[in-house]
Amino acid sequence: MFGNKTLERLGRMLDDAIAGTFQEGDYDETKLSRLESRWKQYLAASALSGENLRREKENVKSLVSDISHQTKTPMTNLKMYTALLEENLRAETHMESRGESMEMLREILRQTEKMEFLIQSLTKISRLETNIVEVCPAFQEISALLAEAEAGIRQRAENKEIRIRNIYTGNGSACYDLKWTKEALENILDNAVKYSPCGSEILMSVTEYEMYAAVSVKDRGRGIREEDVPKIFGRFYRAEDVQQEEGVGIGLYLAREILKKENGYIKVKSAEGEGAEFILYLPRNK
Repeated sequence: MFGNKTLERLGRMLDDAIAGTFQEGDYDETKLSRLESRWKQYLAASALSGENLRREKENVKSLVSDISHQTKTPMTNLKMYTALLEENLRAETHMESRGESMEMLREILRQTEKMEFLIQSLTKISRLETNIVEVCPAFQEISALLAEAEAGIRQRAENKEIRIRNIYTGNGSACYDLKWTKEALENILDNAVKYSPCGSEILMSVTEYEMYAAVSVKDRGRGIREEDVPKIFGRFYRAEDVQQEEGVGIGLYLAREILKKENGYIKVKSAEGEGAEFILYLPRNK
């Protein structure tokens, strides 16, 4: 039914696919029969599927490594403070020891909250990267997003006497997933609060373009050094000058990944000592 040359070419294609070296461009479709062409398309699709699976496995492997590394310090701290607290309570005879014990309890609580936040964030990252959870954009008003994100960060801002001022008064719409985009915007606002001085102001605004709605968050904090700007969206990246601040370096990475899933993107404008402006670009069409 088939000529020897055809069988040889089909066999070569299959051998290349098994070896993981199959490349569609190696076979000239003008010289292939209809069956060979369909066989080539099938193997090309299989090769692409295999590459996607390999990348997914690498992402999971990297994430597991990150979880192991990032949870090590808070777990060690929890064990240490628990052991110290146990010693103090056994030897406690006066009020001074009681005060030390209370301080250790507060530190255990702080480390526990940090661990809880870290695990929740890593879970969100893994779900996004492995497509377990889908981001489902839909047309809706931008004002709803701003209001919900501001409400989620209000208490932390009030604790530092920081005012979040939303100057957007329009009724424009964009195509976004409210739950996940709120998460992204809250992460940006949380950073703005964290790195802004007490009593300062954070400005929220929106610029409506033909293709995108640009949601801006501008603070009056310490700003970002020029050499750190290309790195800040990396997973677990924290600049040297903020190592002592609370945080684990996940918020900006999550925000960027969420925006990418919606066919949007995020930019930053900043100079050291002059505050920072993060701009989230939400698509206005499907």
